[in-house]
Amino acid sequence: MGIKASLSLPFAKFIVTKNSRWKKNAVKVQQKLMFKLIEQAKKTKFGREHNFSKIRNYSNFKMQIPIRDYESLKGYVSHIIDGEKDVLWPGKPLYFCKTSGTTSGEKYIPISKESMPNQITAARDAILSYVAETKNTSIVNGKMIFLQGSPKLTKTGDILTGRLSGIVAHHIPVYLTKNRLPSFETNCIEDWEMKVDAIVDETLAENMSLISGIPPWVQMYFEKLQKKTGKLIKSIFPKFDLFIYGGVNYEPYRKSFEKLIGKQVDGIELYPASEGFIAYQDSQTEEGMLLCVNHGIFYEFIPSEEFFNKNPTRISLEDVEVGVNYAIILNTNAGLWGYNIGDTIKFVSINPYRIIVSGRIKHFTSAFGEHVIAEEVEKSLKETIEILTSEVNEFHVAPQVNPVEGLPYHEWLIEFEKEPEDLNKFGVEIDKTLQKYNSYYKDLITGGILNPLKITPISKNGFREYMKSIGKLGGQNKVPRLANDRKIADKLIVF
Repeated sequence: MGIKASLSLPFAKFIVTKNSRWKKNAVKVQQKLMFKLIEQAKKTKFGREHNFSKIRNYSNFKMQIPIRDYESLKGYVSHIIDGEKDVLWPGKPLYFCKTSGTTSGEKYIPISKESMPNQITAARDAILSYVAETKNTSIVNGKMIFLQGSPKLTKTGDILTGRLSGIVAHHIPVYLTKNRLPSFETNCIEDWEMKVDAIVDETLAENMSLISGIPPWVQMYFEKLQKKTGKLIKSIFPKFDLFIYGGVNYEPYRKSFEKLIGKQVDGIELYPASEGFIAYQDSQTEEGMLLCVNHGIFYEFIPSEEFFNKNPTRISLEDVEVGVNYAIILNTNAGLWGYNIGDTIKFVSINPYRIIVSGRIKHFTSAFGEHVIAEEVEKSLKETIEILTSEVNEFHVAPQVNPVEGLPYHEWLIEFEKEPEDLNKFGVEIDKTLQKYNSYYKDLITGGILNPLKITPISKNGFREYMKSIGKLGGQNKVPRLANDRKIADKLIVF
């Protein structure tokens, strides 16, 4: 056992014990954090305009700070870009994290000197929680790869700007730099396919023990490795024991990954966002991810079924319930206030507070009032795959409102790694399972308003080709699982 491995276990146990304090006192920690954030930002432009100095409790907080999206924040960001200080948070942001918005074009999310360390600490603690629980210290001896965006930074005004993963690459702890791949030069390659090819060449002879990234792009990396060597991943990297992922639900990819790897490997799910690090998987045996309540974010929650109401219910952590679908709202130590990031979550535990990501508040299929969400389609697909053996690489669900003939229906565009023997039977099983999870959808089917869903197979790598065609191949980009229109579906059908 190397020095790193021998030191990692006691360090992991120390950190887990330290974190148990906020883990066990989450509500109190959040209450204190709310007041701390308000106090720090009360002299900013936003703080003055929203009467931060008069906020005495959470009721005041809700009255003074409305829920907003990026469009409502854009004016403040413009002031920062123009060089103004103390706009959303004291001073100026350390970085702008550049993301692609569906309605706002490019978004520039501020990252402050106070918020940046939380991105690193939470990711570190996820790995240390794993080490403390499993006693698997061997992962720290091998090489680690993080498939991510380019670390090249530009400037917006006088603020350094880049993608989140590229910004984080500049803050990797020193003790990981010798173990970390790919090289800076390879990481800077902009063309994703060329970059993955270079990563294959760079890692092929290395002792990889930890691999991390968004599942579809890691799958692409594995497929290129296999194509080049003719071997399973377990033969290429015998010490590969841990896969760290986030961005999309891993379950639809699990069978394909196990087939490519040739064995089961442990996994850690992360929930990082440009706006802050929200949660990480802290246990291999418990469901969900631990909500990061002590990481510079004061959370609020709105029941998703009320989100588009004029006056939706808005609560703090103290009042959440297990099993309710919530839109998650952030107030951060980078100056985001009442900010809707667009995700929906469910609590699977409140002692401690653990969550699962259930979808996107605007990503649903509800052309007929059924409001089918990502969690429902992913569960339906997973259960069907278990009954009728098949492997799915990617999928997208959209309504077909005006079919050439017959009743409207949901169209599932699926890229199979291994197509089921009977595609019609596969579709019937998904439809039956989806009706079990969504009573509104069931009523529309049984009431003769909708026909059962129809499956359209997409050719191998069709989703990648689609993403390439719109300039979003690789990095943190991903195809929405659901839509309420056919903008994506009609383009995907070409493939």
